[in-house]
Amino acid sequence: MSRLPSSRGSSPSTATRGAAQRRPGVFVQAPKSDIFVALLGISLAAILFATLLMTLLFSQYGFSTKISANPTSPPPARVA
Repeated sequence: MSRLPSSRGSSPSTATRGAAQRRPGVFVQAPKSDIFVALLGISLAAILFATLLMTLLFSQYGFSTKISANPTSPPPARVA
């Protein structure tokens, strides 16, 4: 990547012509990958794998859930 000087105060035609004749600006070296980038890749793969497994599990049920508004669980026991 290079950074071109600002073209403030000049007309657009001279700015583009001058930019083509100038030497490029300062080049910035791209950062190299480290262990944290590798861990991000591993975590992304784990999330995608878990999503695939969850989809396969829900496909056994036809992607439908049955939730009733009134649960049929017994009432809570009273403590004396």
